Amino acid sequence: MASFLYRLGRFSFRRRRTVIALWLAVLAAVWAGAATLSAPTANTFSVPGTESQRAVDLLEERFPEVAAGNVSARVVLAARGDSRLDDPDAAEAVQAVLDELAEAPQVASVVDPFAAGLVNPDATVALVQVAYEVGPGDMTPEARDALEAAAETGRDAGLTVEMGGDALDEESEDASVLIGLAVAALVLVLTFGSFVAAGLPLLTALLGVGLGVGGIAIASGFVGLSSTTPTLALMLGLAVGIDYALFVVSRYRGELAEGRDPEEAAGRAVGTAGSAVVFAVSRWSSPSPRSPSSGSR
Repeated sequence: MASFLYRLGRFSFRRRRTVIALWLAVLAAVWAGAATLSAPTANTFSVPGTESQRAVDLLEERFPEVAAGNVSARVVLAARGDSRLDDPDAAEAVQAVLDELAEAPQVASVVDPFAAGLVNPDATVALVQVAYEVGPGDMTPEARDALEAAAETGRDAGLTVEMGGDALDEESEDASVLIGLAVAALVLVLTFGSFVAAGLPLLTALLGVGLGVGGIAIASGFVGLSSTTPTLALMLGLAVGIDYALFVVSRYRGELAEGRDPEEAAGRAVGTAGSAVVFAVSRWSSPSPRSPSSGSR
């Protein structure tokens, strides 16, 4: 393996423009396939045969309005001043909020706090539980707007209204990946003192992640995949890709420091550090060995 990787490293250095062009062509082909073959991912996750899955299935069968995995909201209503929620005006305001919540899009059920005993002994604070018929990724902006509008109705009527729950969690573009890349780039620049040496691990990691995420998108057209799969692939791919590429780049710079020419340094770096990377990846993908106590005697 080491000798093969040594020759591959030297060849890639000599034909670096061709190798880069081939990798970019593969990336373009994968993403072309992803654009044509991908299918929507699922927001639900199930493990058939487990006790927890049987409990979830029973809950969906008996109480579909509060099925596990669906979003929910908690609306707290509080009376202002010395008033109580069971006073005529406050009770009318509470009922108006309940009616508006019940008529909101995608709402499965609204629990009346007076009927469910979700009011404190002084009748100054009440908890309204709102269950939706969809999961987190399927809740529409109109449903969230209706929830906010119901809260404003209560506030306009003289109540203090606060809300919580995953129904308020909007789907937004997460900038954590970009922040992580910026921090990694800064650390690499400070470590190597060179933008080229710092950029190589990032570029190779991004290339690998692009291929992996594109491959997952293609696979989603043939098998059901969770909506978290691309995110996990992105996070793990960046972490491992930068780490392993940094391993090879560090060895290459060490070979250059010993006076070897760039082609020979590339071959030695890929043959030595690259062998360790291949071994580590193979250990990741191989099944765990059976323990001595397992199996028949």
